[in-house]
Amino acid sequence: MTTLRGEPATGVRPLDRSPLGDLARFGGAPALVADGLVLSHADLAARVHDRAGRLGRTRRLVLLECRNEVETVVTYLAALAGHHPVLLTGPDCRRDDLVATYRPDVVAAGNQLEELSEPAHDLHPDLAVLLSTSGSTGSPKLVRLSRDNLRSNATSIADYLRLTSDDRAATTLPLQYCYGLSVLNSHLLVGASVLLTQRSVVEDEFWAEFGGARATSLAGVPHHFDLLDSSGFSDRDLPHLRTVTQAGGRLPAPTARRYAELGRERGFDLVMMYGQTEATARMAYLPPHLAAERPECIGIPVPGGSLRIEGDLGDGVGELVYAGDNVMLGYAEGPADLALGRTVHELRTGDLARQHEDGLFEVVGRRSRFLKLFGLRVDLDRLEQLAADDGRQVLALGTDDRLHLCVTSHRDAAWARASAGRLGLPPHVVETHVLASLPRTASGKPDRASLQRHVAAAPAVAPAAGDPVGEVSAARVRDLCAHLLGRPDAGETDSFVTLGGDSLSYVEVSLRLGQLLGDLPRDWATLSMRELAATTAAPRRRRWLRAVETPLVLRAVAIVLVIGTHANLLTVMGGAHVLLALVGYNLARFQLASPDRSGRRRSLLRAARNVAVPSALWIAGVGAVTGTYDVSTALLLNNLVGSDTWDLRWQFWFLEVVVWSLVGTAALVSVPALHRFERARPYAAALSLLAATAALRWGLVGLEAGPTERYALPVVLWCVALGWLAARARTSGARVVASVAAVVTCYGFFGDPVREALVAAGVAVLVWLPRLHLPAAAVPALSAIAASSLFTYLTHWQVYPHLEVDHPLLATLASFAVGLLGWRAYGALVPRTGAVVAALRAAGRGAVSTRRRTARR
Repeated sequence: MTTLRGEPATGVRPLDRSPLGDLARFGGAPALVADGLVLSHADLAARVHDRAGRLGRTRRLVLLECRNEVETVVTYLAALAGHHPVLLTGPDCRRDDLVATYRPDVVAAGNQLEELSEPAHDLHPDLAVLLSTSGSTGSPKLVRLSRDNLRSNATSIADYLRLTSDDRAATTLPLQYCYGLSVLNSHLLVGASVLLTQRSVVEDEFWAEFGGARATSLAGVPHHFDLLDSSGFSDRDLPHLRTVTQAGGRLPAPTARRYAELGRERGFDLVMMYGQTEATARMAYLPPHLAAERPECIGIPVPGGSLRIEGDLGDGVGELVYAGDNVMLGYAEGPADLALGRTVHELRTGDLARQHEDGLFEVVGRRSRFLKLFGLRVDLDRLEQLAADDGRQVLALGTDDRLHLCVTSHRDAAWARASAGRLGLPPHVVETHVLASLPRTASGKPDRASLQRHVAAAPAVAPAAGDPVGEVSAARVRDLCAHLLGRPDAGETDSFVTLGGDSLSYVEVSLRLGQLLGDLPRDWATLSMRELAATTAAPRRRRWLRAVETPLVLRAVAIVLVIGTHANLLTVMGGAHVLLALVGYNLARFQLASPDRSGRRRSLLRAARNVAVPSALWIAGVGAVTGTYDVSTALLLNNLVGSDTWDLRWQFWFLEVVVWSLVGTAALVSVPALHRFERARPYAAALSLLAATAALRWGLVGLEAGPTERYALPVVLWCVALGWLAARARTSGARVVASVAAVVTCYGFFGDPVREALVAAGVAVLVWLPRLHLPAAAVPALSAIAASSLFTYLTHWQVYPHLEVDHPLLATLASFAVGLLGWRAYGALVPRTGAVVAALRAAGRGAVSTRRRTARR
């Protein structure tokens, strides 16, 4: 492998041979805007010319790893200018598979060009671009596009969108996706400009860039409109926005009408479009004045194209067929196909459609998206559309004998099962899968390939498995984690942390992985599925023993001590402060495992939310019925506005400390300097934090804390920091320091040497023993106690007081029983609090927007 360092530009085909024309003809007009840089068309043309010189005069197959940045655009345009066919892929889009299949001559990432081989491909003279189809994720099947395809489609789009040199589009879509690429092509063709950004529309920084660049258009697939709702799009001041375009699937009619109405008020057009990669990008569009009246239709053919309905399945429905200069040359499934010319002359879309009397076309489903069960023909697209129109998220899949409905809440699962029942399907052939989120491709479309894989793997991983038989593959580990975390999009390079695992979900995952792999390494949560599979331990001889992570055991033991002591069954205090150390330990392992600030902040706030939401719901509910608690208690603000002496509102002190510790840590890592320090020197950062929080405690209360002070937030933060330090102590010396720090900080705090020794011993066990071997028969009960510990702590205040005097054992058992039931019930009713919060936030913003529109009227 060698790096291309450049060749003389002499002999390179001139830039006006590009299918987008001569970029230099637009002179000093802006072409690209990125990170404060404004690059003119003339400057861009010069960079493209230089890059084309580095690619050379002999035609090469170039694989380009795309990012929404200037260097990617330069290399793409240089390949076109030099007549080098370019295969576009994303940073996470199976690059190794494509390299192995197509053997590209050059692999490009940014401005780095690596020559993998001497040019040896037979490349058809018309071949310009190779793109993956939206339906072939995981497959090397590519669409072959010609220079005429690119030019004709870009011209057509610029025509019906009425693009001028004054327009500026933001890259909300990846450039390797035909929709995102068409935005770039159509704007550069007419001398317009593009704002290049990697940010998502849910980030405030995106909108700061969008407004600062005076962008005029925004492109999105249906999923983007959900994100726009959650980010408060309707309340944003965007005076330069002229066009919002949509493609990549049907936009639910209510959403289309709402955005069309908003556009009329704010001065932008909603243009809904229809296309496929096989047609370069676009085949039809709905004129914006019809967006609110006819949102169910794809509209009329793009300029230069034609549509017709072939066949008759009844009610005027048949397959939609498109003809035009933008129809692909054909497919490629291997390097030999790159020599082929045109093998396709019109595009049989695979979509079923009808044409209405007013000439508008409407797509009603896919030929391949019909399922036949018990003689009934089930339209999966129609089922999904009915769900979307009802404000629900459902993705439907079919196997030989099952209808699989993938949802993100049990509420939507119940709706989906009822809808399937109304179709006449017996209940036993309908399976629902409640997931953390519905997976999306890089372009924002539903990732049906991941869902199919998830559905196929579910029967093998749903029951608790025994000892593994033979070698454990990375795929098997991936399937297990994908199932347990509700993440069908999980890949073999993902880890527990990157999949959003946290201290609440690690209990079951660590147990099941230990069951599959044997003793897990200490850092298992950050290892990829492939790395985990490679750690498979030797077969265990003592099958009656199970290796269990120490944090799981400590969580179970500590909550038993807390509940047992409260219920007068035991008199062993200190369990709650051990739990605080566990919070810090897991915070360092999971929430801080992400390398970037935004990822850490999101993980910390998500963890805080997962504790705060059920706590607030329970406390508010009990307070409303009994009058025991006020609003400040439900909002976990007792430390701020509560009494200095113990009363019932102090019962939830532990939850307050957990939530505000997580929120406070999120604030700390949001500071760039602190984030960099913690990333560069994690042990030193943890030691510094412990020193600071211990100094705060000693400064506030001295050596010994008072009866209420020992539960106050600023006084007990050192417990969280101590657990954090335990997680960062990876060498023997660091472990000794952490153990000594535990003794020093615990000394004198309670005025009870036994209680102080218990907390210090708990931290020492965390530091020195990453796992414990316990009787296998005890593990299920232990894991249930640990997993439901939050709900047990939350609810036991309303359980044990009725029994503690005469029946302390029953009071303890009843507290755990209610906690376990509460955990199961909450998981069934609100399995994904993030989706609920997002929905409430979107609903709230929608209500605000409605009131504002009413007021304006």
